Amino acid sequence: MEAPSTLWASVAAGLTQNMSGGYDLNLFASPPNCNFVCSVCHGVLKRPVRLTCSHIFCKKCILQWLARQKTCPCCRKQVKRRSLVYVNKLRKAIGRLEVKCKNAEAGCLVTCPLAHRRRHQDSCPFELMACPNDGCSVKVPRWALAEHRQYCQHRAQWHCPLGCGATLGPDERSNHNCYRKLREAWGRRQHRSRTLLSHLLRRTRRVHHATNIIRQQLAQLADFLEEDDSLLVGAPEREAENALEGSSSGVEVWQGQGQDTTVYIEG
Repeated sequence: MEAPSTLWASVAAGLTQNMSGGYDLNLFASPPNCNFVCSVCHGVLKRPVRLTCSHIFCKKCILQWLARQKTCPCCRKQVKRRSLVYVNKLRKAIGRLEVKCKNAEAGCLVTCPLAHRRRHQDSCPFELMACPNDGCSVKVPRWALAEHRQYCQHRAQWHCPLGCGATLGPDERSNHNCYRKLREAWGRRQHRSRTLLSHLLRRTRRVHHATNIIRQQLAQLADFLEEDDSLLVGAPEREAENALEGSSSGVEVWQGQGQDTTVYIEG
């Protein structure tokens, strides 16, 4: 059976090889305080946790250790996983330590607090960026990306950055202006709309004029029908009156003595 010291050394070596645990010491602008160093991975504490025996380790380091040994790596006291306590105050203190940019070897001289390191990487001119052209696997520093895209061999598959969806070749990019094309298309559509509206207005005026003529003709027809009805109704009355006048002028009445006899003689 391995001695505890030998076992601890082998486990610590395995953790270091797996790059688990804390931050690399070379990352910091100046050597950090030894109280900030994990005794398992020998890096600066990352997400530090404290055991019941008051020893502090990186969370990942101690979890990997406890998977094999249920004791503290320093004092060998028994440790239960649920007894781990996060040391947030220490974590904030480590976050204020000055670190170098991860692109320092590429030429970046910026130093910033550890807590702001990722924010700097998002704008660092030395950060390697993948070429956005389809089919290109080259990675170049952020400051050289624009020039690379201009001369990239895969630049034929270039999409309009303004979002119109056009795929342009090298010769089309300098003349491409989707805003101008949209304005021209909009102008043509407006012209067609005005022409159509003018045509519809002319048709509407014609229909309105024809409606007025039809309305006038209907009114004249109604007046004519009223006059014709009055003539048709008055004709029988006049004929009856004329008949009565003619019959009364051609009749003679005779009355005999002692008899009430009336004789009508038609003239």
